[in-house]
Amino acid sequence: MPARVPVVVTAVLCLAAGVTAVGTANPPAPGTEANGLTENESATLWSRDDDDYMSQTEYRRRYGESRTAMQQLANGTDITFTRPPATASTWTRNDFADLEAGGAGTSVAPRNATFESGVFIDDAHATVFAVQPSTRVHAAPNETTHYVAPNGTLRGFVDYRVRVPGRSPSGNRTTEWTLQQHEIESVRLLRDGEPLVTRDGTHTPALAYALDAHGEMTLTLEADIQVRLRAVRRGPNSTSVNTTVRTETLTVADSLTVDVYDPEATVYYADYPGGDTGVAVFQSQPWQGYTLTDDGSQRVRGVWRFYTARDTGWDRLVRRNGTAQEPITSDAIPVSVHAYPSRIGPRAEPVRDGPEILDTWQVTNATRAPRLGENINVDVVNGSYTASHGVAVRAGDVAPDTTRVAGIVRGVNASITEPDSGFERPLFRSNLTATVGNQTRSATTVRLRLRSAYSGAPIVLDDDAGPRPGVGPARTGYIAIAGERVETNASGVAIVTLDQPGIYTARYHPGSWVEQRSAYVDDTATVRWHPLTTVAGWFALLVALGWQLLPFVVALYAGRRLLAMLSPATRFSDQP
Repeated sequence: MPARVPVVVTAVLCLAAGVTAVGTANPPAPGTEANGLTENESATLWSRDDDDYMSQTEYRRRYGESRTAMQQLANGTDITFTRPPATASTWTRNDFADLEAGGAGTSVAPRNATFESGVFIDDAHATVFAVQPSTRVHAAPNETTHYVAPNGTLRGFVDYRVRVPGRSPSGNRTTEWTLQQHEIESVRLLRDGEPLVTRDGTHTPALAYALDAHGEMTLTLEADIQVRLRAVRRGPNSTSVNTTVRTETLTVADSLTVDVYDPEATVYYADYPGGDTGVAVFQSQPWQGYTLTDDGSQRVRGVWRFYTARDTGWDRLVRRNGTAQEPITSDAIPVSVHAYPSRIGPRAEPVRDGPEILDTWQVTNATRAPRLGENINVDVVNGSYTASHGVAVRAGDVAPDTTRVAGIVRGVNASITEPDSGFERPLFRSNLTATVGNQTRSATTVRLRLRSAYSGAPIVLDDDAGPRPGVGPARTGYIAIAGERVETNASGVAIVTLDQPGIYTARYHPGSWVEQRSAYVDDTATVRWHPLTTVAGWFALLVALGWQLLPFVVALYAGRRLLAMLSPATRFSDQP
């Protein structure tokens, strides 16, 4: 495989495959293998490279060929995804086949490999190449969790070199060493130190696993390396003295901490009057979103978005032969899926005609924005954010059995469990009325009354009112009017004072139906108030107008008197 210049991509461009776009990248070197991907899929694969855009003209001049529109876009931006893409696994699986070990006298390893040495075995290592399907979740500045699917494949690289002693004279005798055999006897995958999978030895093991445990654990790749050398000791005149065979076995290992991603979601439903359905999904682990219909036409996405990036530790390998170390370009580069909290946040689709997001919840306090590393240019949040462990929506008429919860690891969906209090939440219509009460020239009181439209029972919002016989328990929620939030008392009544004339709309904001065994839908009421609607108001208006007009009346009277005094007719009529 020719040397590769990895392409970086990341962003906010919406594509048919659920791709979005933001950032920049280096163009791919001509001749780079597709590794099971189309040209456009390969273009969207990389993040973490320098964001240095090359024009189409310069690209044709340098490489003698043109790029597709997606390749050109990927050269100037980082590509992100709305769901975990399969491209990372496809690339890694096929590129892994290009990984080649050295010979008996040469060891090839990535720069971050951990080496072991024995008497005859030197520069030996076992290094994890990739675990897939998996997703690295960046939740906070110093918090990254590597989630792996319960069923997946761990790929690794094992290599070593054999140190064959040279001819060694000792007195009148000489010992000559020859290598008879060297091999990787076996490779193993351990879970928390216990063997999980064992296979025949190979330099490039691909170990399929099935994990029946949950939560954090340590996966370890182990390999047993064995060499056999023959030592011939000769006396004077090459007389053979004796022959011995020396065997050495060395175990090498590499471990990584993972979290097995096997989510369970709790789903609540509510039936709105009129036919709409309320759906709330709770999941303690990060999750991608959920669909409400079989065809996916109604769906909700959480806060997480995804990008793919190479493991930079495999960009270059080092070849060791005992006398020198030679850096070489790697022909195999693993690619991983990464999840990050997006500024777009939870979102319902379709945007206009899709579900309406009502509430979001998180299991901990607001989390700070993570740091994604150098040259990762995506729309990550720039402050505290809600991890959206729970999202409630109001949608059209949907069937409960069509809800599907998608995880942040490709191919892993959450199993749905029924809450202890049951799936269903009944919703009732509420009846909010507003009437004008006592009025003065400067203010009026408005009496808000909130009752159940079905039973007529008062809806109590004031926690201090407490339960009342025949009324029911107090519940969350409030009534908003004129910029104020008020709560009803045990009689379902709240009094508000207004000091500005106008038309006011009061709206009942019920508490989340998820948190109550029975809940209500919102309702509105409109009230109008103006001082002129009262006798005192009219009197105050007339008095105010009188005081306003008094200077004009005085001026008019004075003007008329002055004109009369200065009139010629008046002056001459006064003469004898």
